[in-house]
Amino acid sequence: MIFVKIIMNVLPEKQLEVTQTLLSMIEPTGKEMGCLSYAVSCNIEDKNVFNLLEEWQSREDLDNHLRSERFRALLGTRSLLGQPLDFQIHTVSLSEGMEAIQTARDKSREGL
Repeated sequence: MIFVKIIMNVLPEKQLEVTQTLLSMIEPTGKEMGCLSYAVSCNIEDKNVFNLLEEWQSREDLDNHLRSERFRALLGTRSLLGQPLDFQIHTVSLSEGMEAIQTARDKSREGL
């Protein structure tokens, strides 16, 4: 599984333009082959900082997205940013659920 985190620090006077671009991308990107989730959020402390969080089935699916016209539109917003785009790709080889919490809590009780 592949996770992508994109942080965009938008110039205050360009916030509306970037917001509209990001909102227009949510639904169509979420329907792309291999997209497991695609979300945009605004930083609670700074309304000019946006976070995009994407989850992809495979690197091939992500690469197809990165070559798409839709992603090109996102790259086109770079001139509206106050800082360079912060783009991170994380490959996950292991995922755990609630059992990890129980295991950790059980281990802490063993030390008592």
